[in-house]
Amino acid sequence: MRKVDPEKHEARRNQILEAAVACFARKGFHRTSTAEICTEAGMSPGNLFHYFPNKQSIIAAIVEEERRQTADFFAGTNQASDLFAELLDFMDIVLELASDAVYLKLALEIAAEALRDEEIGKLVAESDNELQLALNALLRNAAARGQVDPMLDPADSARWIAALVDGVFSRAAVDPGFRPIEQRPMLRLLVTRFLRPGATSAAA
Repeated sequence: MRKVDPEKHEARRNQILEAAVACFARKGFHRTSTAEICTEAGMSPGNLFHYFPNKQSIIAAIVEEERRQTADFFAGTNQASDLFAELLDFMDIVLELASDAVYLKLALEIAAEALRDEEIGKLVAESDNELQLALNALLRNAAARGQVDPMLDPADSARWIAALVDGVFSRAAVDPGFRPIEQRPMLRLLVTRFLRPGATSAAA
């Protein structure tokens, strides 16, 4: 039996995911065929199915990769001295992603598929729960350091921040005049006034 090269295997897997993302953003999840993904990735159907048995497994892998990246971001805040600044950095990332036309379309496709497919819906719900838990922990620690208002319930605050993240993508999808990255000063001002007692201006 031929030994599998882990690096080559991972590279091919990522190649398929990148191709799928491009196809899903162009035509949507259900209108994209596996043959089109194969063409985009430059490989045969047999090769693709060696990594992913169907389209559902591809979109599941995309959700899992986003979960990993989000978890890595919040894990990196553990040693930060200013947790509120880390939260603002996270919101900046949200604005950058919502400003990316390909990512925006993909996010909307995944949200729609989560309503149609029970397994995808479960993965998306788990990812959302992990985000809220991470935000909750960050806000709780920030309150203990006096960096956010300790009178605010961290779980409720985390839920509203998650809702704000969802809203950025929804607004970008329906409002052509809404350019997320240009809203950075306003978003920072809103978050600052919400979380920091007596705040009157956005963080730099």
